[in-house]
Amino acid sequence: MKKKLYIETYGCQMNFSDSEIIASVMQHNDYELTKTMSEADVILVNTCAIRDNAEKRVLGRIQEFRKMKQNKPGTTIGVVGCMAERLKEDLLKTQKDVDLIAGPDSYRHLPEMLEGIREGQQMANVILSEEETYENIEPVRLDAKGISAFISIMRGCNNFCSYCVVPYTRGRERSRNPETILNEAKNLYDKGYREITLLGQNVNSYNFQEGEKYLDFPELLRQVAAVHKDLRIRFATSHPKDISDKLIQTIAETENIPNAIHLPVQSGSTNVLKRMNRKYTRDWYLNRIETIRKHIPDCGITTDIIAGFCGETEPDHQETLSLMKQVGYDFAFMFKYSERPGTLAEKRFDDDVPEDVKSRRLQEIIQLQQELSQQSNANDLNKTFTVLVEGPSKKDAKKMMGRNQQNKVIVFPASADIKGQYVQVKVTGYTSATLLGELIS
Repeated sequence: MKKKLYIETYGCQMNFSDSEIIASVMQHNDYELTKTMSEADVILVNTCAIRDNAEKRVLGRIQEFRKMKQNKPGTTIGVVGCMAERLKEDLLKTQKDVDLIAGPDSYRHLPEMLEGIREGQQMANVILSEEETYENIEPVRLDAKGISAFISIMRGCNNFCSYCVVPYTRGRERSRNPETILNEAKNLYDKGYREITLLGQNVNSYNFQEGEKYLDFPELLRQVAAVHKDLRIRFATSHPKDISDKLIQTIAETENIPNAIHLPVQSGSTNVLKRMNRKYTRDWYLNRIETIRKHIPDCGITTDIIAGFCGETEPDHQETLSLMKQVGYDFAFMFKYSERPGTLAEKRFDDDVPEDVKSRRLQEIIQLQQELSQQSNANDLNKTFTVLVEGPSKKDAKKMMGRNQQNKVIVFPASADIKGQYVQVKVTGYTSATLLGELIS
């Protein structure tokens, strides 16, 4: 009888993609997935270490797993991913009910690690690889909608932004063989998927070299888009220093690459960006925005912003607000800075912005972004968009929802199940988060 596996995922799209890789490895070793935790023989929590809150949530969940383990002796609990990589020693010492600890490059070894666990013992493997890309593993698709899928095209990061733990938890950059990426994209299209997001910690630094063979990200993007004209190709996440004119031109010239770019700015102040080790200035970033607007006038632009980084002054904060207004972001992920142990910032700088000041600045950023999002959506009123229908709206089953080229969510009434189809929707209303529309065809 197959053992039952329950996977719980925290963090970014990369973590979700990793969970699909884990599911594939485990299914090929006589495990079957369950969505009911109480049924599970093995519980794996795939973790994120980017922010302190994410780690606290996982530690809280481990307490709940412990209670379940008491009710069902023999249940195996594993912590995998970035938090496992960062906190291996601490987890081994303080979380005695955690049986397995596995870093992001050890997923192939999960079955044998689980087999090696004995009562009262723990297994751990957090060795980082310079080669592992999981390129020959076909992920198990966990998205029940079956419309959108992720393809991880590279792993690791070489940027060493001073606030970030990723280079320490996921290792250095390495790119997948493009043939395996193209084959995966073709298989997904044949199975009915109509949207693919190419993933990497710094996706536009993809750079595959093997002998005389060389492929950069714009060319890979173009080749994946050529799989089929009805397959939308998105990507995440871009680093401003690597978003080249060639990449912008590729997006502009290729119809099924949506006009949407996520371009994390983090701060509008060059001084803060320098301390963050972001390797670009405010002017460089705004030049990239100007180039995007020139070649892709209707491009949707979203971003990440950190409030209250080390040494951030009030004028620095005001520069962030002014940059937000100048760009006019459609959406933003916004956070207070939280110091992560082991990072360059923790070693070099004092976390000297008071918590109440961080909170106030974050609220000002959030309030401004709500206004910008409202205005962005207002600009779409009465426009008609091609929408890829993802399924029923979560709030109203009589309505369908999908995304347009700019990656904006549109909700509209529909009398039939048109999931997975491209339709024309006219915008008739909006909120700061969602466009409302009517089906045209």
